[in-house]
Amino acid sequence: MKITRKEFLKISGACLVALSGKEVLAVLDNPAEGQSSSSSAGKARKQLGMIVDTRKCAKAEGCTKCIQACNAAHNIPSFQDPDHQIKWIWEKPFDDIFSSYETQYLDASLKEEPTPVLCNHCDNPPCVRVCPTGATWKRPEDGIVMMDWHRCIGCRYCMAACPYGARSFNWVDPRPHIERLNPDFPTRTKGVVEKCTFCSERLANGQLPACVEACPEKALVFGDVNDPKSEVRQMLAKSYALRRRAELGTGPNIYYLI
Repeated sequence: MKITRKEFLKISGACLVALSGKEVLAVLDNPAEGQSSSSSAGKARKQLGMIVDTRKCAKAEGCTKCIQACNAAHNIPSFQDPDHQIKWIWEKPFDDIFSSYETQYLDASLKEEPTPVLCNHCDNPPCVRVCPTGATWKRPEDGIVMMDWHRCIGCRYCMAACPYGARSFNWVDPRPHIERLNPDFPTRTKGVVEKCTFCSERLANGQLPACVEACPEKALVFGDVNDPKSEVRQMLAKSYALRRRAELGTGPNIYYLI
């Protein structure tokens, strides 16, 4: 028996409604099931994050050791053309980072102070949602937003979605522009996106991120922001901290002490 397209859509819609009703009834019949899913969603887990103490950072005027350490550890190329620059951690004026933050009591010198910026490893990363290949994902065990350069097809959807400009695209082959090759870390190729991964390779060996280890003023502090006993949580409890564009609902995990 043949049916028209209109009749087919009616039947399909009725089936979907019936299936949805069964799912709702299943939860009503078994309240424990609905409660367990809700409690697991709200369960605290490990979330690695970083504190940038702008006060300590300002003491080391002209210091870029955190950037140098990151570049050396991750084979980040050096380009003369600013359009080709690859950035995992870099500096921007404080006033540019927090352009929407205004207070008459803010130290005027802080506004122009170079401040480290990097991937915020968000709780709700928009870059992950838009990636069509799964080349970027959030690790469930510690919340790090990762990159798989072999799966990246260079669509740059993640770059468009990131509100922090924390991703770079390899317009040309980066390998000839690496000043000193680190054989322990993979190089990338033309046509892929890359970014900070909180030095996941170092964390696996029990080490701190390269930028944190290299900072002479100890202005960068790394740890689990979900652990009330961690150093980062104790610092956040004692000082006022800002997060970049937190109003967007991304849940950034880089905190700036002022």
